[in-house]
Amino acid sequence: MKKILLLYTFFVISIAAFCQLNNNSDTSSKNAAPRMNRNMFGLGIPRGLIMNTDGLADGYVLFAVPNSGSVYLINRKGEVVHEWKGNYGSMATVAYLQNDGSIIQNAADPDFPVFAGGGEAGRIEKITWDSKVVWDFEYATEQYLHHHDFAVMPNGHILAIAWESKTADEVLAAGRKPELTPKAGLWPDKIVEIEPLDNNHGKIVWEWHVWDHMIQDFDSKKANYGKVADHPELLDINVGEPLPPAISQDSVDILKKQGRIMWRNQTAENMGSDVYHFNAIKYNADLDQIVFSSPHISEIFIIDHSTTTKEAAGHTGGRWGKGGDFLYRWGNPQNYKRGDSTDEKLFGQHDVRWIEKGLPGEGHLTIFDNNHYSPSRDSINYSAIYEIVPPTDSKGNYIIEKGKTYGPQKPVWVYQAPDSLSFWSSFISGAQRMSNGNTFINEGARGRFFEVTKGGKMVWEYLNPYRGDVHKLNGDPVPAVPLTYITFRSNFIPADHPGLANKKLEPLNPQPKVFVLPQPANNNQ
Repeated sequence: MKKILLLYTFFVISIAAFCQLNNNSDTSSKNAAPRMNRNMFGLGIPRGLIMNTDGLADGYVLFAVPNSGSVYLINRKGEVVHEWKGNYGSMATVAYLQNDGSIIQNAADPDFPVFAGGGEAGRIEKITWDSKVVWDFEYATEQYLHHHDFAVMPNGHILAIAWESKTADEVLAAGRKPELTPKAGLWPDKIVEIEPLDNNHGKIVWEWHVWDHMIQDFDSKKANYGKVADHPELLDINVGEPLPPAISQDSVDILKKQGRIMWRNQTAENMGSDVYHFNAIKYNADLDQIVFSSPHISEIFIIDHSTTTKEAAGHTGGRWGKGGDFLYRWGNPQNYKRGDSTDEKLFGQHDVRWIEKGLPGEGHLTIFDNNHYSPSRDSINYSAIYEIVPPTDSKGNYIIEKGKTYGPQKPVWVYQAPDSLSFWSSFISGAQRMSNGNTFINEGARGRFFEVTKGGKMVWEYLNPYRGDVHKLNGDPVPAVPLTYITFRSNFIPADHPGLANKKLEPLNPQPKVFVLPQPANNNQ
């Protein structure tokens, strides 16, 4: 069994955000003000428990320790009461507590080939309460790689996001514009349903590929040609950001040595291949539907899981009659050529999820919108939490009027910091509705977890003070800055969760050692 090795980070996105830290001016004063340091990564500020008020819902917080193979469970006092120890180090693992006290988490495979980008994983593990790895499934080849997130279904199957490789010739034949096509081709996303088998194996029992649901209006002689605005159930293959400026492989290698490119498989030819970058997935058993997020095109999507794999590749069949086509989408109608920039609702969002049955707002969707831009608030970027209600008819079909965009026009609930400045994570992060109607928020870049009421009042706050000491494959340490305390996704665990029944939940003694940033080297000595 491979031991703790390689980690993945969201380096490219986060470094871009890090560069913005000193790039925002405070124009609230009539006089010129100095540039404002927003400290998105929370460096040099107090950490641990910050606020703990009376009357909170009883429960715990589950999160993975960055640059580590550990997952912690803390109580409302900020004390670690349990630790699961995995075999793989990571910067941004996501872990979900199961009813038997185990966790299922993903992990960075030490030697996955080809793919490069934020959220790299390749493995999914089940770890018992006493840290025994009882399932370790690898989904990493030259053709596909699991990344970012997964959802555990009621039957124990796993719905996992993965990249799959398409050559440049395949991409061009499907009607993508040459100027949008990297030499290495594209890595469109797919979703696979995995049935866990023995310790190291799993069976793919269902799959869905976004590649099967493309349309383009660029070349009438190529596949998938049609009028994009007439088919919001399909994805325009030509949406997405322009390719980055061309760079030589020698320059890429130099940037890697300087630590400015963290992806070991990054090449000059595959920059821009991760075009959609699915980063969150959830399953609704009552509807038999899947919701997922694509931050690179700023949209969320819902598809039908009741189809067969064959139906999922087509446009008919399943409970909702549309095969694997989109049942619903929201966030950026420019992608289906309806509306303009003023109609865009989402900006690099993460962690879409249905509010669970029995909770206030049940059946609605919550979304962490990472990088909203506000010209009215000193022209800054900020994060917000949205709760939306997708419009449906009496039978549950999602409604879109001819020529119009998918609703709603506005969320039914929004949280953003009163000053905007104090709540901003340009990547990762998430939000979760709680039984008391409050919302638990993970501000990922800073490793900050907090709870707000419906009225937006903060009632609990904690900043992760922990970081592990996993090294790179060559033995080099992982730079501690800027991704010091990041948390891809933390989850609030109610005290009555079956996975905590009859478990010892006393504070560990001693508590894990907190991480202290080393002082910069004194170059004068």
